[in-house]
Amino acid sequence: MWQKAAFALFMLMAGCTSVAPNLPNAPTAADTHSSDLVRFSAECEDWDNWDKPARPFRIHADTYYVGTCGISAILMVDGDGLVLIDSGTEAGSAVVESNIAALGHTITDVKAILTSHEHFDHVGGLARLQRLSGATVYTSADAATVLRTGRDNPLDPQAGLHEPMTPVAGDIRAVGYGETLTLAGIAVTAIATPGHTLGAMSWQWESCAGDVCEAIVYADSLSPVSADDYRFTDHPEYVALFRKGIARLGALNCGILLTPHPSASDMLTRARTGTLEGGMTCAEYADSKTKALNERLAKEVPDK
Repeated sequence: MWQKAAFALFMLMAGCTSVAPNLPNAPTAADTHSSDLVRFSAECEDWDNWDKPARPFRIHADTYYVGTCGISAILMVDGDGLVLIDSGTEAGSAVVESNIAALGHTITDVKAILTSHEHFDHVGGLARLQRLSGATVYTSADAATVLRTGRDNPLDPQAGLHEPMTPVAGDIRAVGYGETLTLAGIAVTAIATPGHTLGAMSWQWESCAGDVCEAIVYADSLSPVSADDYRFTDHPEYVALFRKGIARLGALNCGILLTPHPSASDMLTRARTGTLEGGMTCAEYADSKTKALNERLAKEVPDK
């Protein structure tokens, strides 16, 4: 009897101290409190380097974090294959590929790649991962043009600030607002949230551990950042689209909120508790973006 108890204790300790665990696909009772999440919060910093490696961890049930410390990449796992959101930079995409392997999969298991917004820090490595996987890329119509050419949309508030990206040569499919896709057996709904870029997208899906399900939302950045000579007040139609995207996001049900920059939704702060459930809601995130947009617009109006 004592041998069995000692072996069980050894296995428990090994699981807690594993350097790079092969996380199982099947959910466990520990999904709601993860030492891997706490480790992520200890090894990474707020607004960390975009390419700084981070080890993968389970977010909830069949949803995993496979990005870097500074840039998120999200993996959904199903028996029919994998769905990936975002690639990170070209250098960061190597971290994503390695993290997928650490979870016991290969890059060729990825059947679909979704995008948030069309800037190089989030999709600069997309051409590489698409070429290695052969996966179809799903994005907005406006972002698709950027991905195919590798060059900024002239209507992007940050146009001209970024070096060209490697164009995506493989299959790209444009997705409409509210469209639900079934990819590798996983249902994901596209939410058009223009603002940070014209083609920005957010995504919503349900992750279930047994009978316990959580609505997960990967919400785009929605920050009013621009080139020095760009004035949002000169583009009222763009501002109207911006507000519409924020409103769409604020109305979503999200038990777990994720963002392309982890710090934008306090992901590291929440990770310190061992779970990403709770904390900032979609409505609170949207309110913060409305406030930021209003402050930016006010700064553009000269004092009278």
